[in-house]
Amino acid sequence: MSKIQHNTPVSRRKAIGLLGFAGAAVAAACGSSASPTSPTTSVTTTPTTPTTPTTPTTPTTPVTPTGTCAVSPNETIGPYPSLADFVRSDIRENKQGLPVTLTIAVVNTNSACAPVSGAVVDIWQCDADGNYSQYGNERNLTYLRGLQTTDSTGKVTFVTIYPGWYQGRATHIHVEVTINGRSAKVTQIAFPEDVTAQVYRTGVYASSGQNPTTNSRDGVFSDGVADELITLTGGDPTSGYRATFQVGIAL
Repeated sequence: MSKIQHNTPVSRRKAIGLLGFAGAAVAAACGSSASPTSPTTSVTTTPTTPTTPTTPTTPTTPVTPTGTCAVSPNETIGPYPSLADFVRSDIRENKQGLPVTLTIAVVNTNSACAPVSGAVVDIWQCDADGNYSQYGNERNLTYLRGLQTTDSTGKVTFVTIYPGWYQGRATHIHVEVTINGRSAKVTQIAFPEDVTAQVYRTGVYASSGQNPTTNSRDGVFSDGVADELITLTGGDPTSGYRATFQVGIAL
């Protein structure tokens, strides 16, 4: 099937400071081919919770985490940041795809990677067909977007799906971390290509085929993904995955 190209630049959405997280603190002693069109009304919504994904089993080929304490690379905010705030853990809405339970940890690299509590973590991604909500032909939809505030351990957890792909980009998820209403980090999550290839042979992904853009040929990840690669901690390409990702910020 024809894949969309996302080449139109977009403006960063309004600061998340409106959420009232001014009291954030550092813990532990520290798509469619149409041009993007903004929706006429942006509101926070709470979609109906989809069916709980099947509990993943132990992966046949586990991915080893890097285990480093490093500042996450700064990346372009890219397509397409949220135009409204969706405070929620389960961001799937009605989108079909391989379930992924993703835990993101925000850490302070200036304090031996101590957890950062009270940070707002915003993620957005394309669906299995390579489309983003809120833009182009999907402008009135809100799937696969969400934000949460890190707890005392510096973590948030999202329930999402394995992202699809679109022309010119490797498989990825966008992440922005905001502290006290200020954007502290914009980065992206890369995926292991061997696992991605297995996923794209199954279910709703099969009709789109394999992603021809590898991490090394991607404009964002071509300088390496050592500090941007997701860690799959359990699961398989048929039942779903549990995953972790660390965002390192020098505070």
